[in-house]
Amino acid sequence: MKKLIALFFAISVSLMASNIEIKDAYARATPPVLPNSAAFLSVTNNTNSDIALVEAQSSAASVVELHTHDMKDGVMKMYKVPEVPVKANSTTTLKPGGYHVMLIGLKEKPLKVGQTIDLTLVFSNGEKISLKAPIKTVMGGMMKKGMSCGQGKCGSGMKKEMKKGMSCGQGKCGSSMKKEMKKGMSCGQGKCGSSMKN
Repeated sequence: MKKLIALFFAISVSLMASNIEIKDAYARATPPVLPNSAAFLSVTNNTNSDIALVEAQSSAASVVELHTHDMKDGVMKMYKVPEVPVKANSTTTLKPGGYHVMLIGLKEKPLKVGQTIDLTLVFSNGEKISLKAPIKTVMGGMMKKGMSCGQGKCGSGMKKEMKKGMSCGQGKCGSSMKKEMKKGMSCGQGKCGSSMKN
């Protein structure tokens, strides 16, 4: 009887887990000086009800937040969001330039291609999915003209490609930002890395 109950429980858990599918999860490789990274993935909701990704956890970082990008006043800003919606019977993709899992304060730097990090995703329907995300190089990941850090944190290895019109929104600006920073850049109240280059 106990075996039957255990089998029924295992089948129920398996079916529940199949309600949400996670595919193509990976985290961004980082240079040694960059304290932050991001993870990306696709979430498929196989139920008839809307759900949302409400929390992400990882032992690889001190703080893990859900973030997105949005154009405000001509500036692309990155900021924290309370959840990532996933409509019924549809897929939401977390990708560079959109929704993503922000890994703030990496505990081991750098993140290198070939490594993996643990990632746990918590959903509004109570489901929790744990997985391993491989580290990959993300091309075109440097912040472009008009982007900012919104309410988040910019890494300390942001390079000289930062262009006119960039700002750090409400983050923290690093202590060694150099005077060569171009006209139009500002730190707002945000958190840019401590070694932003010229």
